[in-house]
Amino acid sequence: MGKKRVVDLGTGSGEVFSRIIAGSTGRAVATEQWEPNSRVAAKRLAAFTVPVVYASGRVLPFGDAVFDVVLSRHEAVEPAEIDRVLQPGGGFLTQQVCPEHWPELKQFFPRATVFADHWRGYQEWFRGRGYEVEARRADYQVVFGGLADLVFMLMVAPWEIPGFDVDADETALLALENAYAGEEGIKLSEGRYLLAAIKPG
Repeated sequence: MGKKRVVDLGTGSGEVFSRIIAGSTGRAVATEQWEPNSRVAAKRLAAFTVPVVYASGRVLPFGDAVFDVVLSRHEAVEPAEIDRVLQPGGGFLTQQVCPEHWPELKQFFPRATVFADHWRGYQEWFRGRGYEVEARRADYQVVFGGLADLVFMLMVAPWEIPGFDVDADETALLALENAYAGEEGIKLSEGRYLLAAIKPG
């Protein structure tokens, strides 16, 4: 990172960012909007004198053109905000979950959240403003060991199926298990992508 100024959006508990900045002479800050994570991140990143600020990726409490690098691992962002806080020639790097992940759920849970197509949307936005953009995507299948594992994931990710309730949704859960369970477990389609965008100088 050298002496660059970097912000990590949605740092989680800060474990990955702490590895990125280890040995760096640059200036760094992180954001996190989930309180349990922010407390852990603040403690971990304090060793690197990196403050953790409460903020979402959509509204950033920073001035204009203050960062050389903006990082985001899964945090939803507002491209205009990324553009605003990046210096000319600065870079944005994000890893995101593909918006159409776990499409199998929608067969049994019509109310499952339909996410905007940010895979294409982010690329179009940044290219439309003259950024140099590179994007790579990987689509694959993820295996849950059993229905209990999938239920646990849906409970800790309540945005996937609004109003998810194990008892009320039992019929749908059993139907999904019957359709997609195999010897290895329950297979669902998933994907991740990396996007790098360099702001015009």
